[in-house]
Amino acid sequence: MKALYDVPAPAKLNLFLRVTGRRPDGLHLLQSAIMLIDWCDTLHFELRADGALTREDLGEALPPDDLVLRAARSLQAEAGTAHGAHIAIRKCVPAQAGLGGGSSDAATCLLALNRLWDLNLPLSRLARLGLALGADVPFFLGGHDAWVEGIGEQLTPVELPSARFAVVKPPQGLETGLVFRDAELKERVDAAIISGFAANPNGAFERDLPGTFRENPFEYGRNDLQSVACRLCPGVAQALEWLGSQGLNARMTGSGSAVFARLPRDQALQGAPAGWCVRECGNLEAHPLVGWAPSDGSR
Repeated sequence: MKALYDVPAPAKLNLFLRVTGRRPDGLHLLQSAIMLIDWCDTLHFELRADGALTREDLGEALPPDDLVLRAARSLQAEAGTAHGAHIAIRKCVPAQAGLGGGSSDAATCLLALNRLWDLNLPLSRLARLGLALGADVPFFLGGHDAWVEGIGEQLTPVELPSARFAVVKPPQGLETGLVFRDAELKERVDAAIISGFAANPNGAFERDLPGTFRENPFEYGRNDLQSVACRLCPGVAQALEWLGSQGLNARMTGSGSAVFARLPRDQALQGAPAGWCVRECGNLEAHPLVGWAPSDGSR
């Protein structure tokens, strides 16, 4: 039987996150720099000739209708294919953490089934499907660290130096919707858009400010959601404080409960609280599935 095994779905870190406004449909406009890290879920795909889509959880149980099955159905309908698939998922990236685990799984599913079903749909078409599933899915499909704007659909690749990071998730998760519906955040959605980062015609950035993103990308900016998250989920504040006690400058990633800090090469973490998920990660040069879909043209 035709199959694809051990297909990775890497997590991400938001190096900073600004809320820059809100569209008439209620979706928030964001600006962020997002980086791929080497913390991955693993998926397996087996071709089914009967058109059925089934899922098997190899670790923790997932919701019955998760983003992976939704992505598979979306691609199946878009392509009009009679193929189906059995998908097995081994979750390693925690949920409700702001690490993009579900979105990354969905992106990997789109790329893998595009190959398994011999569809050869271009990335632009997969990205349109992905954006309907979640704001982070187009980033994972793009395959590279990126400066991200809009609701997640405007991507400009950036190059980041290799580094190590401490990533900490407290026992509690944090639902994205709770953060974005919070009254405190609603009062700040008119925050000014960051200046000095306009794309030039070559797709690179002009970075000539003191302390610019280019010179120190891992310390730039802040996460606008952090104060709201600390109030909604005390574990976020506790994780920030613990990393601070290690002499690290920590911040929240995304809209979940995980926080992170750059970790010096010669430093090891000490005394993590019981029940916390603590991991040392490195950043990736590119997504492991780069090239699995054509990057230009349309069908």
